[in-house]
Amino acid sequence: MPFRDLVGHRALLHVIARAVGRQTLPPSLLFAGPDGVGKRLVALALAQVQNCLAPVETEAGSLDACGACEACLKIGRGSFSDVLEVGPGDTGSLTVDQVRQVVRQSAYRPFEGRRRVVVVREADRLLAAAQNALLKTLEEPPDTSQFILVTSRPGVLLPTVRSRLQQLTFGQLTANEVETVLVQQGVDQRTARVGAATAGGSAGRALAIASGELVEARDVAVAFLRDVASARDARQRLGAAKELMGKSRPGKGAPRQALARRLRALMSLVRDVELLSAGSDSAALANGDIADRLEPMARTYGGARGVEGFAAVGRALDAVERNVSPKVVADWLACQL
Repeated sequence: MPFRDLVGHRALLHVIARAVGRQTLPPSLLFAGPDGVGKRLVALALAQVQNCLAPVETEAGSLDACGACEACLKIGRGSFSDVLEVGPGDTGSLTVDQVRQVVRQSAYRPFEGRRRVVVVREADRLLAAAQNALLKTLEEPPDTSQFILVTSRPGVLLPTVRSRLQQLTFGQLTANEVETVLVQQGVDQRTARVGAATAGGSAGRALAIASGELVEARDVAVAFLRDVASARDARQRLGAAKELMGKSRPGKGAPRQALARRLRALMSLVRDVELLSAGSDSAALANGDIADRLEPMARTYGGARGVEGFAAVGRALDAVERNVSPKVVADWLACQL
């Protein structure tokens, strides 16, 4: 879709559109930022404007795609021969053979467009040999080719690769922006609001939550809060931690990912409990549909305990995302709340 139809990142999109219009956009780019915030969509929007048959000048020096010509429509469908996307294979890595193939293809002139655009998804999964195979092309890309590496972990890339790329850093989306994305995807307003509140600024994560994972994660988080509140000793707290860990359902991701989902739900719940303890109406809650289950906990987690608990959940989520053992994180959190 064109830049104008994307949600969020307005300042960054303006910079890109202006660079395209002035023909000053570097040919080798690194799109870095959190998962699920639209980096790949921006890369495809960039491919559209660079190949659009009727580009639109949005303001002095800035260009956008029309979104309606044959090139724009084919890029949107993923059937444009001059837009090459490559991502991790079955092994979870990007191999040197995959890189050599796109490098070989990029050496030829575009077949049906003005510019061949190569998008490398999850570029942090590039094996060292694959990164080295990219070096020369990134430093001296063909005149008619654009390379875009997309990653949420730019620090994993080799310094020699990063030095050849112009990095554009994406931030998190606001809750309202995430909600807008979900509604555009057909999610009902209520579910979209709840998903946006627990997604940590990631529309991709919110879509996963809205698909049904929110119910499981939130139910587990509510039970965990309740069990920790009633625990009389360390053994009972650790029992609650075991339930928080649970077992990830088939297809729902690894235990670390499942715990991260439950911790995000827990942060939203603790915030709502704090609001209830301060006398807020249930209409102000992200989880207003289960206000009756949260109200009894407002007496336990209100005030200083709630504030400290919210901070503890935040630290636990950060630890999980930094690859600390999920069991250690769950046990620690149960003892902190």
